[in-house]
Amino acid sequence: MTGEVRGVQLARLLGQWHALPGRRRSPDYAALAGAVRGLLADGRLPLGVRLPAERELAEALRISRTTVTAAYRQLRETGHLASRRGAGSWTMLPGNHRVASTGLWTPLDDREMIDLGVAALAAPPQLLTAARAAAEDLPRYLGGAGYHPTGIIELREAVADGYTARGLPTSADQIMVTSGTQHALDLVLRLALAPGGSVLVESPTYPNALAALAGRRARITTHGLAADSGGWEADLLLGSLRQTRPRLAYLIPEFQNPTGHLMPAPLRERVVAAAHAAGTDLIVDESFVDLPLDGTELPPPMATFDRHSRVVSIGGMSKPYWGGLRIGWVRASAPQVQRLAAVRVGVDMASPVLDQLVAVHLLADAPAIVGDRRAQLAAQRDALLGALAHRLPDWRVTAPRGGVTLWAELDGPVSSALARAAEEVGVRLAPGPRFGLDGTLERFLRLPFTLPAADLVEAVGRIAGVRYDLDRAGRQRWQEPAVIA
Repeated sequence: MTGEVRGVQLARLLGQWHALPGRRRSPDYAALAGAVRGLLADGRLPLGVRLPAERELAEALRISRTTVTAAYRQLRETGHLASRRGAGSWTMLPGNHRVASTGLWTPLDDREMIDLGVAALAAPPQLLTAARAAAEDLPRYLGGAGYHPTGIIELREAVADGYTARGLPTSADQIMVTSGTQHALDLVLRLALAPGGSVLVESPTYPNALAALAGRRARITTHGLAADSGGWEADLLLGSLRQTRPRLAYLIPEFQNPTGHLMPAPLRERVVAAAHAAGTDLIVDESFVDLPLDGTELPPPMATFDRHSRVVSIGGMSKPYWGGLRIGWVRASAPQVQRLAAVRVGVDMASPVLDQLVAVHLLADAPAIVGDRRAQLAAQRDALLGALAHRLPDWRVTAPRGGVTLWAELDGPVSSALARAAEEVGVRLAPGPRFGLDGTLERFLRLPFTLPAADLVEAVGRIAGVRYDLDRAGRQRWQEPAVIA
């Protein structure tokens, strides 16, 4: 069991549950059960959480206990809830579902689904060539135990050379190879954040980072990003650092996920200085740094302005290369890398040697591979923007200068309702609340442009159809949930 949700908390997450699609065709208990399933499907209500008692939830929602009892019964019948008399009810995975690549639940028979919940590309054609070359290199490692807690030297040198080429001199001793960027974040949090420690994050931000922070029981404060191309409000961000003095701050300065914003160089320098003054360490997620589009020039890495070992950079191969290649890294001071290696031994010992060798060969061919990726993404982004302008002209979207996602401001606070309706027509969406705390961001939707252009255009057509149906059916509009500080 991962925890317990109280009645007022679940009520806040449910929002205007009675306004969800299908409400007028179903009784209250079915609408409530459907809303809970929706929270489970988009990850805001995880597995193994104990739900509030029926009376408590009824009081929080101001409905009859009979309605809650019937909703819980339906959730048990569909396999979404397990109950034990006197002990409570826990969320669970239905037998006809699996955990998808997003970490969310998905039906077993969803192969025809257009999945816009995943912001990642298919593997490049050069991957097979790199894998064959890696297999030829493998014999020289077979005489040893195969454990390299900080990574094999060839890959650490290649990653270090990449930072040096960006204007940040780096040695192999400052690099630790991990099993993906998420693993890198987890290890840094294990080392740097005590349970219950304070962390500042952007809002919206990467959902899996929020999940990692929740696993450390972090006390999270947020800095809200502007919806337009400006992104960070400098005075507010710097003020948050000075006033809250968090132990850590987690930032995505290059093509921020999900907004696509790019932090300018002057603000980077000021953030690093403010973090040092506040006693805050910065975790800088550089997952999208290899994917500027339209010739966008990148500012210097944030660690360029670091003189006190306050900046820990994490990155990996998932976005520019392939998510199935679980290779990430941490760039930090050499002593920090050694401390991270000591922490890692208690987790997974080391990353697979063969995968690291594949990464070495891919990085050697980076100019060609990444160049192709940028051209592909630019074309797909433009196709998605064109389809949105044609079919959903009331939505506000700023074209990002890099990365793989659009952050769309909708024509109403209907993100979760739209995601549930889109699922019925074969499109999986990541609604805005997944990228924030406590059910906010209902006016926003993340749309990745990592699928072929034809799939993106088709998906927008289906989304436009269900968006029109939401209004045509005369259902109640969602109300923006109150922000709970």
